[in-house]
Amino acid sequence: MLHAKPLPSYLVQRYHGWKATTYEENQSWYRRLAESGQHPRAMVISCCDSRVHVTSIFGADQGEFFIHRNIANLVPPHKPDGLQHGTSAAVEYAVNALKVAHIIVLGHSNCGGVQGCLDMCSGHAPELEEKTSFVGRWMDILRPGYDRVKELDTADEQRNALEKQAVLVSLENLMTFPFVADAVEGGKLSLHGLWTDIGEGSLEYFDPAKKDFARV
Repeated sequence: MLHAKPLPSYLVQRYHGWKATTYEENQSWYRRLAESGQHPRAMVISCCDSRVHVTSIFGADQGEFFIHRNIANLVPPHKPDGLQHGTSAAVEYAVNALKVAHIIVLGHSNCGGVQGCLDMCSGHAPELEEKTSFVGRWMDILRPGYDRVKELDTADEQRNALEKQAVLVSLENLMTFPFVADAVEGGKLSLHGLWTDIGEGSLEYFDPAKKDFARV
């Protein structure tokens, strides 16, 4: 690959710092992880947003979470059409190979992908309607959620509600995967919906009994 370049110097320095401190002090742990393979208890599906730091939120160590990130933490419905489905493949591997006990869908405040869906569905982002837009076609997954919130009064209310709909739509779509449904119904897997406010550091979970999100 002629277009690939060496790593930026600041990242090289950070790597050497990590190797000399964190790794050096925990060599046996890293070697154990490498030799014994991964055995995470939970899969976390979160947004690509650089401000969402899953392991920091839960104070997790290496090996605890199987993490998959994509735009707006979305899970598409089950559709084995022979095309490439990165998220679906990750879910399949987590459930069938890693045997995770939990799948957590984590949404967040001020999500750019969710805002893009709002703009597209309300007619303010025609570029996302183009068939060639990867982001637009990915955000089509969230259209059912938009239909549920489009009558809310303000743009902020719509965005906040749609961020949480991104979590709920993903939970609904997870249950369209036969192996997920079987594991849930068999008591081997539980699904969880969370939303975090980046600025406040707060965390909310979806309570099915109340059909709403509540503070953790």
